[in-house]
Amino acid sequence: MALIFFFLYFPIGVLVVFSFNASRINATWQGFTLDWYRQLFHDFAIWAATSNSLIVGVASAAISTVIGTMAAFALHRYSFRGKAAFESLLQLPIVIPEIVMGVSLLAFFVLIEMPLGLHTVTIAHVAFNISFVTVVVRARLYAFDFTLEEAAMDLGANRWQTFFKVTLPLIAPGVAAGFLIALTLSLDDFIIAFFTAGPGANTLPMQVYSMMRFGVTPKVNALSTLMLAVVILIGVVGQFIFRGRKETPVPEEEIHPVPRGFEVYAKAGSDRARVPVGAVGARSSPDAQHLQLG
Repeated sequence: MALIFFFLYFPIGVLVVFSFNASRINATWQGFTLDWYRQLFHDFAIWAATSNSLIVGVASAAISTVIGTMAAFALHRYSFRGKAAFESLLQLPIVIPEIVMGVSLLAFFVLIEMPLGLHTVTIAHVAFNISFVTVVVRARLYAFDFTLEEAAMDLGANRWQTFFKVTLPLIAPGVAAGFLIALTLSLDDFIIAFFTAGPGANTLPMQVYSMMRFGVTPKVNALSTLMLAVVILIGVVGQFIFRGRKETPVPEEEIHPVPRGFEVYAKAGSDRARVPVGAVGARSSPDAQHLQLG
């Protein structure tokens, strides 16, 4: 196991070390310097490409998350004619080679006479990101207890209140994971962006590729080191956010007594289970702790 981790992470460590190398050639170490980082921060083309990547990444991830979450709900909760075919088509972009998808999207944009630019790159990234978001959110829905929604509506919540105050908080980790995967895939993509980007719409991977055609300079290493640092920072912050969410019990003073005999009926499968309101108020299950409609 240690050998596997060494094989995976040693090249990354070498890249980080040589980003501080005083020599332009990455073969030998000639001293410590920050000159490559200074040159990097004064390179307008790199920051323009970084800005383009962030615009495309955030926009495509947000759109993909919304559409992918709705698709996951539709596939998980409902049965309809053609569901199997729809599911197969939805998962097709995951297995299609990127070069095939890039060429097909380019042909589509030419066919409808749409000029290439950042908007076409965003549309292309949405097209393949939806599948990944759907898979991640649907996996989260398999562990979701839908009787909590029925209990919320029995307590007087409408469908929108139930979704935003019960369903969405419980599936939020899956939705956030889908968004981050879509953002990462978008920022990392080169092939599809290469085919669908127009003049002046270079993304960061395209800019790095154009720089590497003239040789790998420590400036490329410095840029890769900064990208690695940002990814690690996002991962650490995400871990703190999700691990810091602790289940807080409801204070005793917030649990009001209910009239004797008053009960809530929740349908679970084909059976109807009798659940005293006091049990719901006491938050007997971990998921029920999010059921606060007031």
